[in-house]
Amino acid sequence: MTTTNGGPMQAAAQDTQPQLTVVSQYIKDFSFENPNAPQSLTNRQEQPQIGIQINVGANPLSDTDIEVVIKLEGKAETGSNLLFRFELEFAGVFRIRNVPQESLNPVVLIECPRLLFPFAREIIATAVRNGGFPPLLLDPVDFVGLYRQKMAQQQPAATPTARG
Repeated sequence: MTTTNGGPMQAAAQDTQPQLTVVSQYIKDFSFENPNAPQSLTNRQEQPQIGIQINVGANPLSDTDIEVVIKLEGKAETGSNLLFRFELEFAGVFRIRNVPQESLNPVVLIECPRLLFPFAREIIATAVRNGGFPPLLLDPVDFVGLYRQKMAQQQPAATPTARG
């Protein structure tokens, strides 16, 4: 009997290592509106104001599988004229094993969206370009900051404060 690199022993060690696997990723919902075309495509003197909102949610599917959804909403306007608007829910199913309970939330709400974001960014850039505008290249997202903000919102409102 021959084994390479410890064979069975190494496989047993891998069973206890933390694992994060992308099972699938997909567009759950997508909408792009260009309500004022073709006029909005010809009048480009001023730089548009672009507003983006990002939310992350998670749905447990089984003991090991979790669906993570990034919801991106945005619009571009010049003055009171809407150039375009989009909504994208981009999701992935992630298989998470051997992650300590205290680390599960950060893995699900930081690492999973970080893996999904480049694909969502490309979908939006392509849709905006296909709508007749220059591609909208979203800046990288600070998912750690979003996570901290979400955790702060979930803290009880009546937090005792130190008085001096």
